[in-house]
Amino acid sequence: MDKKVLTVSELTGYLQGVLRREELLNDLWISGEISNFHRHHSGHCYFTLKDEGSRLRAVLFKSQAQKIKFNLENGLDVMARGHIDIYLQRGEYQLYVQELQPEGVGALHLAFEQLKKKLEGEGLFAEERKKALPPFPQKVGVISSESGAAIKDILAVFQRRSAGTSLLLAPARVQGDGAGDEIAAALEKITRSDVEVIIVTRGGGSLEELWAFNEEVVARAISKCSLPVISAVGHERDFTIADFVADCRAPTPSAAAEMVVPDQREIARNIVEQERRLEKGLFDLLQRRSQELDRLKNNRVFLRPCEEIVSRRRQILDDLEQKMVTRTIHYHQMEKERLQTRVARLEGLSPLKILGLGYSICTDPAGEKVYKDARQLKKDDPIRVILSRGKAQARVMSVQDNDNKEDGNGG
Repeated sequence: MDKKVLTVSELTGYLQGVLRREELLNDLWISGEISNFHRHHSGHCYFTLKDEGSRLRAVLFKSQAQKIKFNLENGLDVMARGHIDIYLQRGEYQLYVQELQPEGVGALHLAFEQLKKKLEGEGLFAEERKKALPPFPQKVGVISSESGAAIKDILAVFQRRSAGTSLLLAPARVQGDGAGDEIAAALEKITRSDVEVIIVTRGGGSLEELWAFNEEVVARAISKCSLPVISAVGHERDFTIADFVADCRAPTPSAAAEMVVPDQREIARNIVEQERRLEKGLFDLLQRRSQELDRLKNNRVFLRPCEEIVSRRRQILDDLEQKMVTRTIHYHQMEKERLQTRVARLEGLSPLKILGLGYSICTDPAGEKVYKDARQLKKDDPIRVILSRGKAQARVMSVQDNDNKEDGNGG
């Protein structure tokens, strides 16, 4: 009887065919603990899945590994989806992984915690490296989507609180693949401008939608920024890696704008209140000094000395009292002049003061867009004119540029 003799390669190939014909093994989920993890310089990942009873070799190719947000490491419990096949060169069966998920926690949440722990260990969250915000910035940089709700909220706060602070927008995508790289690039670019503080912001969303602000490239860019950075991502309940690295976190985009733009009306009220307190303090000081003098004059030591000594002492006391009153009044006057100078400086920044000089503000009919260049208008455009007292609706008759060239068509 002839014996059928197979080579090792023939047997291995036969078994490979058997495995490939088995439907269950072509797409299945397997749970286990990662061990013997190794990332090859090619980008492929090799590891073993194990439980209490057995071990299974697994390979995750570079194209799939790049899609995983969290870090693979020994001891991590995962669920792996893929297919079983035989590696012919070694005659070993292994799992070819297509997808990986951590056991018991979402992949994005695990990636968030891993990066947070890593950056915190490097000291990027330390309070001593936080920079203070400038009290009265003249120019504020904003990194956000130019069409999102966040930039609209910030502009509304700017217009309401202060006309003396300008805004520079560095537009960037704030979600999706590549958004993190765009945010980091915009941050580096705007740092080279003349802004004094930077707001990195977007509106609310899910963890996936906010993920660009959890990427390491954004965290590194914020930590390297030479200017103070405010992170205002999502709503008050949302926290991102950018919040921990930034110099200051704002619960909303509007709150971030309020942090950097002073309210002129509140400043004026504070100045008036400080002046009132100063005047009261000086008055109380004079009262106390006067009472002390009265007590000294009524002291029994001074009631029965010789008349000449008493007269000299009284003259000295009178001189001291006069000097004290003079100096106190002088100090009060200096402080009052200093407060008046600050009030005048604030009034000079008021848009109403400028309008009172005969200037006006030209906007669209809704008052949302301010026109600064005649080339933004064309003939018959409806406009809104804000004067020192009142407003007027008008329509453009013609447009002239700085060379006094008239273009009736607004061209």
